[in-house]
Amino acid sequence: MLGKTYDSQVCSIARSLELVGERWSLLVIRDALFAGVTRFGDFQHNLGIATNVLSSRLEAFVATGIMAREGAADYVLTDKGHALAVALIALTEWGDDWASPIDPPILYRHSACDSAVHAQAVCDRCGTVTADEVAIRIGPGMPAEYLANRRGGDRARS
Repeated sequence: MLGKTYDSQVCSIARSLELVGERWSLLVIRDALFAGVTRFGDFQHNLGIATNVLSSRLEAFVATGIMAREGAADYVLTDKGHALAVALIALTEWGDDWASPIDPPILYRHSACDSAVHAQAVCDRCGTVTADEVAIRIGPGMPAEYLANRRGGDRARS
């Protein structure tokens, strides 16, 4: 989708950016997730995005399985698209804390009880942790040849 891939990166963040890293992409997904937008014209009206750019984004989302076409006019999120909700909540919270000069314009609430919803890093054993408590380890998907070609191949770097 970006017209640029990160082939030299062995990184799930890079793979994610190839799918949703284009300008406007996360805003299209935001509107689909949280505002229930499904129609091309509604996305275009809400975002003020050029029709050719929007068409490209929606086609790419369908091609990668983030959205599916329903009928002639609707673009709906798949499970893969819905799974981006936590990432968008995390980006919103970061933006509220670090990029916005005003109070949060949107608050995420649990629809069943109206309590606040937050994105958090959670340890399977200890519960919520802070970013400085998170370490990385080589995972099972790391190619052996990548490790062999790195200086200090026994340490993971971000």
